[in-house]
Amino acid sequence: MRLRSIVLSIAISAVLAVPSSARQAAPVQLRSPDVIFVPTPQEVVDAMLRLADVSADDVVFDLGSGDGRVPITAARTYGARGVGIDIDPERIKEANENLRTAGVEDKVRFLNEDLFTSDISEATVVTLYLLPSLNLKLVSKLNAELMPGTRIVSHAFDMGEIRPEQTQNVNGRTIYLWTVPIQ
Repeated sequence: MRLRSIVLSIAISAVLAVPSSARQAAPVQLRSPDVIFVPTPQEVVDAMLRLADVSADDVVFDLGSGDGRVPITAARTYGARGVGIDIDPERIKEANENLRTAGVEDKVRFLNEDLFTSDISEATVVTLYLLPSLNLKLVSKLNAELMPGTRIVSHAFDMGEIRPEQTQNVNGRTIYLWTVPIQ
């Protein structure tokens, strides 16, 4: 009986010694991704965050975050908090590996969730690299969940007839800016 108590104590201690982030459930494939992962070039990431005027007071949500470079850059360069949301468990795994390397684990987290059903209400900046049809599908969610004044920046794809407030060309790539409410 004493041996059993010792083994149980050791097991409990081992579990408690593992950081909570490591105890989280492994990412799972929720459904097929809407788009294939194509990384945003770093110079475009930098331009998107500048266009959104990101600061340490911001919470940057990257919808379809892929390898995590947008929230990681927002945290590392501007001191912002970041949240990446991706439906693909492989992208979440890669993003978390990149996060450990970047050393900003205290400011960024990645969620293996569907961007259409995730709670994004905490965001002050939202970044996108999705198709125009997906951007348009998100408009009602963005307007319903985000505070007025939240900035939305998209790489490469617009929102159809909804005119952006600003556009920029970054070495042949277009980025777009809107502010909530999007009209």
